[in-house]
Amino acid sequence: MKHIFLLLALSAVVASCSHKAEHVEKAFYFWKNNEYSFSESERNLLESTGVKKMYVKFFEVEKNEVMGNIPVAKTELHMYNNFGDFNLVPTVYIRNEVFKDCTKQSLDLLADNVNFLINKYRTDYKFKNIQKVDEYQMDCDWTISTKDNYFYFLKRLKELSQKKISCTLRLYPYKYPDKMGVPPVDSVMLMCYNLIKPLEDHERNSILDNKEFSAYLDTDEKYPLHIDIALPVYSWVQVYQNNHFQKLLYTDTKSIKAILKPEKDFWYQVQNDTVINDFYLREGDKIKIEAIGSEQLKEAIDIIKKRVKLDKSITVSLFHLDAEQLKSYSNEEITGFYSRFTE
Repeated sequence: MKHIFLLLALSAVVASCSHKAEHVEKAFYFWKNNEYSFSESERNLLESTGVKKMYVKFFEVEKNEVMGNIPVAKTELHMYNNFGDFNLVPTVYIRNEVFKDCTKQSLDLLADNVNFLINKYRTDYKFKNIQKVDEYQMDCDWTISTKDNYFYFLKRLKELSQKKISCTLRLYPYKYPDKMGVPPVDSVMLMCYNLIKPLEDHERNSILDNKEFSAYLDTDEKYPLHIDIALPVYSWVQVYQNNHFQKLLYTDTKSIKAILKPEKDFWYQVQNDTVINDFYLREGDKIKIEAIGSEQLKEAIDIIKKRVKLDKSITVSLFHLDAEQLKSYSNEEITGFYSRFTE
């Protein structure tokens, strides 16, 4: 009997330390530039994993000294007929500089332009298969100096669009909401990656370092908004020539290792001259490969469940849908990333 009470007590402790969700809506980000359609393998992945929600970058907003804050389309929008059977969330990337030195009038105009352009693309013939859009997501890495202007813009966009508005949330403003403010949106997407500046720490994985990640989530306060989760399933290759950074390549990290000689954790040396993604790699070039293994990602999910107070129903979105990048994972592993939040 004593053993039974002990097991029950331990189970209670484990349960109290876990904030698992009861339902997970599976999603992907689609962040490619100048792409026209899903590849066959990408379509098969979405079907086999049951993903029905897509956060699609419609355009970016940049600051132009002559024209002001202008939307810049960097994605071929006529390809979006492919999204007809998905819950589509138009997503806009806005550079932080856009919200520096702004007037209320310029922010009103920006909100109107963003809303107008999203609607234009939605109602264009290119979107004839899209039945309904309920949510817009804004992606901006705001700072203390820009938060007031950014938050004002979000309020105006909500008023104009009459849609659910969500925004991305980096780990620093998650941990320090008193300092960084809480955005006036319906929900936030916690971006669980890019914790370390890529070129500043040569000894760690800048995409995801679970020790660093856990420290950012070490807070007893529940964030005052509904939290969804974004996880990294991408990798990149940093190229250094003569010890100077030259290029960031997005490619299949497994195949590129065939021409590399391992030196130490993350680091390799090019053995033979070759061309990758139209970039010329020379013998002797230094390469840093940053990728996220399946076990590392599962550990990150367990950290989230332990430290983040999740609601019963959440969206989990993987960044991002790219067949070349996703070769590192099986379809079963992808499915497991979603289901682990409910286990």
